[in-house]
Formats: sequence, C-alpha cells, structure tokens
Amino acid sequence: MSELTAEDTFRNLDAIDFSKLEWNTELANNVNSQEKLEQYIYLSEEQKHSMKEVLDTHPMNIPRYYLSLINPDDPQDPIRKMAIPTSEELVVAGQMGETTGDPYGDDKHNKGNGILHKYPYSALIVATEYCSMYCRHCFRKRLVGLPNDKTVENFQNAAKYIAEHKEITNVIISGGDPMMLPTEVISKMLEVLKDIDHVNYVRIGTRTPVVYPLRYFDDELIEVLRNFNQYKTLYIPTHFNHANEITDLSKEAVMRIRSAGITVNNQTVFLKGINDSVEELENLMNGLVRIGVTPYYLYQCMPVSRVRHHFQVPLKRGVDIVAETKRSLDGYAKRFKFIMGHDIGKIEICGRKDDVLVMSQIHSRPEHPEEASRIFMGHLTENAGWLEDLDLMQ
Repeated sequence: MSELTAEDTFRNLDAIDFSKLEWNTELANNVNSQEKLEQYIYLSEEQKHSMKEVLDTHPMNIPRYYLSLINPDDPQDPIRKMAIPTSEELVVAGQMGETTGDPYGDDKHNKGNGILHKYPYSALIVATEYCSMYCRHCFRKRLVGLPNDKTVENFQNAAKYIAEHKEITNVIISGGDPMMLPTEVISKMLEVLKDIDHVNYVRIGTRTPVVYPLRYFDDELIEVLRNFNQYKTLYIPTHFNHANEITDLSKEAVMRIRSAGITVNNQTVFLKGINDSVEELENLMNGLVRIGVTPYYLYQCMPVSRVRHHFQVPLKRGVDIVAETKRSLDGYAKRFKFIMGHDIGKIEICGRKDDVLVMSQIHSRPEHPEEASRIFMGHLTENAGWLEDLDLMQ
C-alpha cells in the first residue's frame, strides 16, 4: 500500500469530530516540530532551512483543529500566517522602525507571584506560560511564565496582594492561556477571588474559543464558570483575528460560554496580510456579532522584536481602513476601539486630519493620573506604526 502524502493526511483532518475528543489528551497531537508539520503541509527546502532557524528561538505549537482551518494550497492563507513560522520572523530591523521585547511595560509593573499592576484599578495575573497554540504575532514572545505546578500557590499570593489593595476593582487572569490549566485549578483560582469585596468583576483572557474550542465541551468547566458568575461577574475576552476563525465549532464553544451567563468580548490584533482591509475587518466584525461576541478592541500590532516588520500596519494606512470599515458597519459591529496598548497607558486612535493623528488616552499610569482622558495629536509619516514614531504636537 502506498504511503500517505501530506495532502492525504491534511484531508483526514476534516473527518475528525473535535467536539468528541478529550481536550487534555488531544494536546498530545499538537504540531510542535518541523517533522510533524511536514506530515500535513508541504515545505520547500528553503522553508525548511529558515523554519529550523526560527524554531530555535520561537517554538511552534499548533492544535490539529486550528491546522485544519488552513487552505494548504494557499501560501497567503491568513490562518497559516498566524500559526506557521516563516523566515520573516528572523527580521529584526526594517523600515517600520525600532523593536522592543517589552512594549507594554510588563517588567516595571511586575509585583511578583505573576501579578502585573499597571493601572490602580486593574490587576493582571499571569497564571501560566502555556498556550494551546503559539501565535506568530504574540507580543509576549519573550515571556517565561510560571510552571503549572506552582500556579495555585503563586495565585494564592497574588490574591493576597489584590485583597490588600482596595483600589483594585477588577482582575484579569491571563498568560499564556489560563483556560489550558486543569479545570480544578481554574476553580481554585476563581474561589480565592470570590470573596474579595472590592473586586467587582473578573476577566479570563483566552484564545481557546478560537484555536482550541474543544476545551468548552468539558461540562465541568462550564459549571465552574457558571457557578462563579453567580457570585461575581465574569467576562471572557477572546481573540478572533479573521472571519475564517469563526467556524461551527468555535460558534458552539461561544454558545456554551454564553449559556453560563458570561459575556464574551473580542480583542483583535490589526495584522498586515491578515485583516488589514475593509473587507476583512467588516467580515470579522459582522461575524462576531452574529455569534454573540462583542467587538471590543482592535489593537495596533506592537513593535515586538521578530513581529513588527512583517505584521505591523502603518498607522496612516490603518486609521483610514478603520474609518472606512466603521462607515459600513451597524452600531453593534462598530463598537470596537482602535487601540495602542502602550507603556504609558492605553491610547485610542481616533482618526486623522491630513498628516495629523488624533488620539485619546483611555488609561494612564498611576504616577501620571492627569494623562487619563487627554486628547493629543502627532504628525504621521508613511511608515509610522507606534507612538515613538510620531512627532507629538505640544
């Protein structure tokens, strides 16, 4: 009998009912090496050589479900670009300007035990370093998080910090992807936050509804989320970047989350070659509201090393795309804000007049409270992609 080709193996993915698989055992089938990837996708000799170099620095991890969304015959497929390493990740300098490893200022706001306290009213807990998929555009590529066997212990200490800081009104559990932790660990984390009175609500940031929706076919997880939501409001911010990620399975995963009374919000990253057109953004935002997900933020891609030069959209072009897209969307689909998640705070990109970009600061660092809600402007160039690239107007 002849050996299966990569095309045959890839086609077999369509026959899998991922909703019937055990979420924690299916992870063993993730594509996390070049050899495994070649079983599904044809790679040229040049691609093999460059991929080996990329993987030495930035590992690959792709669930079979997410891999199945790729069109293997299209080298420009948007899912492929977000999942499969390319030689562009080796580029560390170019016309888009300087890059950084920590654009969001995580390091200076790290309080230990995985807790980041950047804004007075919000605390972010890095609960795990693991994700079911390693996105090629990830702004925390350099992050070394907490080993899972220490997660609950450190979370207890993080919760103690939150309890002692009564200015904190909301907590974000992030990572990595906290939904990849065992259900009993998630339950324990939520339990320690339940009785902190000054915390009004909790968010669990996760990409699993998009890249690993089978996680939500675990009835025990849905019950844990439902039970907590009865005591304290729970939100799930997720991360759809392209309409091709909205599938029957991801829709059903979202429906199961919503059945627990939980609001699902979406934070898209603006990515060159993936969603940087009016048509793509329009399809995405309309697709989100169709499945009950609230468009929340559209993030300007951060100037991260080995990400910026092949994913960042110039601000001048980007703000025009967003403006034209919003003209064609209804009220619910256009609710998202175009955001720069900067070290100084979150900045909304409001629009431009000729070469002047208008911005509004949504949040500010505690040492500069007067900057919150300020309106400011900067001169655009053709390639400016970040605040430091602008000549700010006094």
